[in-house]
Amino acid sequence: MRMPIPIKPKVACSNMQINLITGISGSGKSVALRAFEDAGYDCVDNLPVPLLENLISTLEKEKCDRVAVAIDARRGESIADLPLILEQLRRSHEIRIVFLNADTNTLVQRFSETRRRHPLSGTSEQSGAATLIEAIDKERSLLEPLRAQAHSIDTSNLPAHALRSWIQDLLKDKPLGLTVVFESFGFKKGVPSDADLVFDVRCLPNPHYDKALRPLTGNDAPVQAFLEKIPEVQSMEVDIIHFVEKWLPHYIADGRSYLTVAIGCTGGQHRSVYLVGQLNKYFSVQKNLATSQINFLTRHRELDSIPAVAL
Repeated sequence: MRMPIPIKPKVACSNMQINLITGISGSGKSVALRAFEDAGYDCVDNLPVPLLENLISTLEKEKCDRVAVAIDARRGESIADLPLILEQLRRSHEIRIVFLNADTNTLVQRFSETRRRHPLSGTSEQSGAATLIEAIDKERSLLEPLRAQAHSIDTSNLPAHALRSWIQDLLKDKPLGLTVVFESFGFKKGVPSDADLVFDVRCLPNPHYDKALRPLTGNDAPVQAFLEKIPEVQSMEVDIIHFVEKWLPHYIADGRSYLTVAIGCTGGQHRSVYLVGQLNKYFSVQKNLATSQINFLTRHRELDSIPAVAL
């Protein structure tokens, strides 16, 4: 009698790093995916949601340990199944969601410049053909459940080279715990949409009015020496530190993966840059905040945006 061939049980490759890149069309997902590819990740673009589990199963068999998958809302309502699929995958793997966003005016300008059609431009329930703004609004609605649990990056004023750099910094963080991003910005270009906490430091003396300091930034020693001598600057720094220090444990307890603390001055060149550096310096050396669970990153939106290169 012929004995049946034994079937070996499937052995899952645990702790695969799965990076899901999603967000609003035109916000730079292709740029982000290329940054993952350059970092050595296996990358898949425009994957239909129903195929995600099959893809991960195949990569498990191939003993892949790092993958980046770009998924958008072009297939409409199927995106609603993604949170449940990700919840199931989290039982065996590390999941990170990177959500790219931009304001509507910027997106309209980008689509106009590239002359591309929005993936949802033909999905209006009323007329069968949606305007660009209607398509963007629908996409925001479909992707909102993902944005709420993701690391969000606002690319409205961000050139491609800066986005690549930010992704590279993100890939250096610890696989578990909370990632805190200290980001400087200029109010004249708007508040970053990815900011969780915003501190306005425009009330502080401005080095811009010193001709010798005007072309420099908050990363330069002369500007730092100027600001360090001002009591109000030191008081603002201490107050922000105390606020963040007090509430960080609560964000950790809430299960947050990412927290963006945005510091804004008028142009995003001197005061906010200086304070971001001071905050990062302080928190990076603290040992009383369970810092083994926290990774600290810095961003300078306006400085990182020079020179400007289109996404």
